[in-house]
Amino acid sequence: MSLQFTNRNSKVQQLVDYIQKSIAARELKFGDKLPSINKLSQDFHISRDTVFKAFSDLKKRGIIESVHGKNYYVSSVNRNILLLLDEYTPFKETLYNTLRNNLPTYYHIDLWFHQYNEQLFNQIIHNSAGLYNQYLVMNYHNEQLSESLSKIDKKKLLLLDFGKFDKKGYSYVCQDFDEALYQALESIQERLRGYDKLFFVFNKSHKHPTSSKQFFSQFCIDHDFAFEIIEEVNEKTTITRGSFYLVIKQEDIVSIIRQGRKEKLQMQSDYGLLAYNENPFYEVIDGGISSIGIDWRRMGELTATFVTSGKPVHTYMPTLITERNSY
Repeated sequence: MSLQFTNRNSKVQQLVDYIQKSIAARELKFGDKLPSINKLSQDFHISRDTVFKAFSDLKKRGIIESVHGKNYYVSSVNRNILLLLDEYTPFKETLYNTLRNNLPTYYHIDLWFHQYNEQLFNQIIHNSAGLYNQYLVMNYHNEQLSESLSKIDKKKLLLLDFGKFDKKGYSYVCQDFDEALYQALESIQERLRGYDKLFFVFNKSHKHPTSSKQFFSQFCIDHDFAFEIIEEVNEKTTITRGSFYLVIKQEDIVSIIRQGRKEKLQMQSDYGLLAYNENPFYEVIDGGISSIGIDWRRMGELTATFVTSGKPVHTYMPTLITERNSY
């Protein structure tokens, strides 16, 4: 065993990470005896207390066990999974819960959110390289594969959701924000004929791929719909009778409904509303809000299959519309 300490983390944490990496790489297997505290202290030129604290941390998490407080063995057959998502939303929770429920109990998932912070994303990837059996990652960009992911073994990495870039050699379960959006709108175009104008509320603060605006516009042009792309809805926005709104942010959904009520307009009869990505409360608001997006439970199932089988997967999820009473 060899380990070069750095100033990045405490020596205790670096020793913990090193032992975890050895287990993940199967250099240490279930039942293997670890070197003694004295030996590791001598080999790595660290104090016995540092080794003891590292062993205590690993023991607390069930990764190793001790016999008579002297000999330590690998006790965990856990498979460690990194799940790195962009930000919390109810449908990301659906993805996580489905994944968790479809994995055996000996799989341990570390869930992180990078919040579209590129520095944080790179730091999480850098710090986790080699620590996990598999990596399930929502990339930082939709149009560009993050360079930091080159640190991860391609066979252990699954790209989720974003992926409008060359994914050769990588497994992925992605969403098509462009042509699939166009096709989904085509599937309801006859119902959209009842509206005078189609609006796409594309909030500039949202990280939704901007290429969706191009395909929304192309759909409207190809099918002769009057249309407009607006950045937000607020108290100054007028909700007009005969308008249809495709909306990404949940806050904008709330604003449209609030403004519509102020103007005494009824959703469906006076204006139409279609929300991007499903949310449980869409089922119960004003008789139901229709949504457009992928099946996040299915994504969770496909992700679980990749984790348990290790077989490559190359899938674009179909974009579906859940019909309710909002247009």
